[in-house]
Amino acid sequence: MAPQKRRNDQALSDGKFLQLPLFPDAVSLVRISPPCNMWRYYDLSIQQDLFGGALLIRRWGRIGAPGKVRHDLFPDAGAAANQLAVIFRKKLKRGYIVRP
Repeated sequence: MAPQKRRNDQALSDGKFLQLPLFPDAVSLVRISPPCNMWRYYDLSIQQDLFGGALLIRRWGRIGAPGKVRHDLFPDAGAAANQLAVIFRKKLKRGYIVRP
């Protein structure tokens, strides 16, 4: 029996599905639509800070341009990973796909 395709699964060109780790510490997304002249990227990564907390670093903008950066401080890596997952789901709903 073939597995059923869910809505948020990302199919690659060869028909296989991209599997993300359970708690990713970095995700790179793109949203490309040439008819709308839309070439966007959105990168999320988690890094440890010097005081035992964690930073969620967000970078976004037009592909080929420097874009913007935002740093969000969290008490631990688990809280940062939870926020990364929330933002990741929102971006998938808006049409972004995982950069292969």
